[in-house]
Amino acid sequence: MTGKTTETTASTETVDTEAGTARITWHRAKRPRLVLAASHGAGGGIGARDLQALAAALPAHGVTVALVEQPWRVAGKKVAPAPKTLDAGWRGVWPALAGPGLPVISAGRSAGARVACRTAAELGAHAVLALSFPLHPPGKPEKSRADELLGAGVPTLVVQGGNDPFGKPEEFPDGAHRLIEVPYGDHGFAVPKRAGITQEQALELITDGVVEWVGSLVRGSRE
Repeated sequence: MTGKTTETTASTETVDTEAGTARITWHRAKRPRLVLAASHGAGGGIGARDLQALAAALPAHGVTVALVEQPWRVAGKKVAPAPKTLDAGWRGVWPALAGPGLPVISAGRSAGARVACRTAAELGAHAVLALSFPLHPPGKPEKSRADELLGAGVPTLVVQGGNDPFGKPEEFPDGAHRLIEVPYGDHGFAVPKRAGITQEQALELITDGVVEWVGSLVRGSRE
């Protein structure tokens, strides 16, 4: 495993946005090269297993991780607002995310991945990490959101569960993005006990893949 973890001390800050008050939980690298800013989906928070795994693993590789809770979540609401409101919340926290003066990878899981893709170009994101990108509603492949992914305009990595009902890896269109498949994983990257990999191995696949991709971004910027 290359995606080793390290103990980090988390700190939080609140940021007022057009959509309300957002909250950032920082997991800082000792000598950061990049910031990976990630938001949650419409049905959960920053406690999601993939977000927590990245927050634990990436600081040891020079990446500060900022987990962002959208205003609706901070306010205790159970239902996410419209996409334009999610985008407004993300725009509002961006100055704080860019505050350290480092390149920022815009990231998110599910609905948060859509926000990252939609706003990447205008915000000047260095790249996009899309975790469990909801390519379409379950059972409705005709309602594709591929245009959001393909329109990100920056280097993009998709991490997708092999059994994600919102879009299996083989359903994704060809494009400039890279894709890592988590075998047997569902929309939350949970794997069944009958799977050929354990839950821990599934998370290692995610963190190791992201570490390698981030390294390629850093190398590419030097060439």
